[in-house]
Amino acid sequence: MALDTARDMTLSRVAMKAELLDADTELRLAYAWRDERCEKSLHRLITAYMRLAISMASKFKRYGAPMNDLIQEAGLGLMKAAEKFDPDRGVRFSTYAVWWIKASIQDYVMRNWSMVRTGSTSSQKSLFFNMRRVQARLERESASAGAPLDKHQLRQMISTEIGVPLHDVEMMEGRLSGSDYSLNATQSVEDEGREWIDALEDDSAQAAEVVEHEHDTEQLRAWLLDAMNGLNERERFIVRERKLRDTPRTLESLGTELSLSKERVRQLEAAAFGKMRKALESQSKEVHHFLL
Repeated sequence: MALDTARDMTLSRVAMKAELLDADTELRLAYAWRDERCEKSLHRLITAYMRLAISMASKFKRYGAPMNDLIQEAGLGLMKAAEKFDPDRGVRFSTYAVWWIKASIQDYVMRNWSMVRTGSTSSQKSLFFNMRRVQARLERESASAGAPLDKHQLRQMISTEIGVPLHDVEMMEGRLSGSDYSLNATQSVEDEGREWIDALEDDSAQAAEVVEHEHDTEQLRAWLLDAMNGLNERERFIVRERKLRDTPRTLESLGTELSLSKERVRQLEAAAFGKMRKALESQSKEVHHFLL
């Protein structure tokens, strides 16, 4: 942590000492990068506006992300702005870069806020970064007017104020209500170290179910082998190639190998399945249940 703080301070000092570009110099550097891919011009442009990136990054410290990471994301946004900036538009680079820097930082904050993805649409971003502020203002206004709002009224007003669906407000309220917790955390001091993961239901198959499944599988395999033995060699070959291979062969490829038409192979396949069904049904009524 101390190293990160020292690094942040060093980077901030370097950025504060960078030159201030006038409009003409900024435009010349932007043209040099866009038209000639001059890396020196790009470096000079980025260095000059790194103080802007750091200043914007500092506004997002309240979300708990390390300042060093926020500065890095702000720098990436600045680089994207330089890559896409068109000096012919007549707009200052700093004005254009603000949007890219902010977007890059916001994406980082939302990605790292929770292990569960918080959201990526424009409405969800607007909620994430504005809901608490709007909620606090609405509560202050209602309290001063002597008409406190219940939770449902407050959510509806936030939805209208920010311009997002009500269900998005409800979802984001749950996401922002608390941080993630580890399933390996102990439930309480009285539980002698029992972890939350111990309270989860085991979704895996129980021993009795595993044994029953293995028994049924072996029985069905034996029935199928007996039914296959009732076929002639050509029929067994067709069934094996059509149904027992990882990649089933086509009727056309089998017809070419057996010197038969595709339709004739289909007929032989249907006849073989019919023989197998009769053989299986004659062995046990349980087979009929498996086949349904």
